[in-house]
Amino acid sequence: MIARPNLFADLPPPGAPDEQLETLAAAAGARLERIVSRGQASPPGFWYDQADDEWVAVLAGAATLRFADAAEPLHLGPGDHVLIPAHRRHRVERTEDPTIWLAVHLARP
Repeated sequence: MIARPNLFADLPPPGAPDEQLETLAAAAGARLERIVSRGQASPPGFWYDQADDEWVAVLAGAATLRFADAAEPLHLGPGDHVLIPAHRRHRVERTEDPTIWLAVHLARP
């Protein structure tokens, strides 16, 4: 019998100091991750500026993203998703404890 992993199982404990990133699958130019946030946010003044496109979906919990080129933050709840193009500067303003994300990183050709 093959084990059936569950996206909602094996979460880090409440109050864990760091997000948990787990690669679920990878292939040439693509990576699928489960990210578990326990209230983490980007450090003050820090902006992600990634070389790859990233699609993220919130499976459980809630999060607020801020984009350097947008006046208003983006609030995400269960089922919400967004495609973040490569080099679009963004940060995580807040996450609920827990927030479970599914992220797909796609390399640019």
